[in-house]
Amino acid sequence: MKNSGYEYRENVEVWGAGLSLSAYLAAKFRHSPENVWRERIARGEILCGDRLAREDIFVRPGQRILWRRPPWEEPDAPLTYSLLYEDADLLAVAKPSGLPTLPAGGFLEHTLLFLVRKEYPGATPVHRLGRGTSGAVLFARNVRVRSRLAEALRKNEIIKIYRALATGVPEEREFPITAPIGPVPHPKLGTVHAVCAHGKSALSLVRVLEERKEVSVLEVRIETGRPHQIRIHLAFAGHPLAGDPLYGVGGVIRNPDALPGDCGYMLHAERLHFRHPTTGAVVAVYCVPPSELEKQ
Repeated sequence: MKNSGYEYRENVEVWGAGLSLSAYLAAKFRHSPENVWRERIARGEILCGDRLAREDIFVRPGQRILWRRPPWEEPDAPLTYSLLYEDADLLAVAKPSGLPTLPAGGFLEHTLLFLVRKEYPGATPVHRLGRGTSGAVLFARNVRVRSRLAEALRKNEIIKIYRALATGVPEEREFPITAPIGPVPHPKLGTVHAVCAHGKSALSLVRVLEERKEVSVLEVRIETGRPHQIRIHLAFAGHPLAGDPLYGVGGVIRNPDALPGDCGYMLHAERLHFRHPTTGAVVAVYCVPPSELEKQ
């Protein structure tokens, strides 16, 4: 079944001056080559300003572009979630592995945001989990609470604790990882996040919960919220997540054909601890980990 389609909006950036419309869109959105954008222009899917782009014109900085994407069939995803916590201001829900948190790529209605908003209009996630990551996601139900929780995240006042299935057995039972994380080149997406000398500071605190044959169950508390931080940091430490198609030892890209949204690894957001933005009461959210991450 196809979704209802979507309108994507874009303001031409300064670097686009002098490019054709199709060339600019292909450079900005690498999921489609220039000839595909020319076909979309010819089909009347693209507007520049308030006018239909009937030919491949040259763009100028600041120009408004709108792509009326027709309905399409989205990739399969588990279209379900469970409620962990609810009050007038907040929701905490359990996201299954394989379901994106937010629209991206070919996903629009097959996302946690779309499913939650069907029951709770206006709810907005305060943070996100990678598509392959399961566990607790916190939603704000109004702008005031969203602003306060965003500030709490910036101040590291929301404690986030994960479980992970990593390759190998760390020598130390507890250890920090501090490798900086930033954008690095990727042939399909332009850039992805990985260990980067000039990246942003990041801190993960790791504790070994259980040693198994060739893998370990780890608890990871993240003190910063960089994209794919746990996957990158554990790989940097020499213990990539078991089954991770993208990140290899050293926290670098090991397969240029893999994408950040590709699944196959075991990572679970187990616990959230924070002060309620309205009442000040301590809120503890727990999401039962999958059986593969339970102690045996």
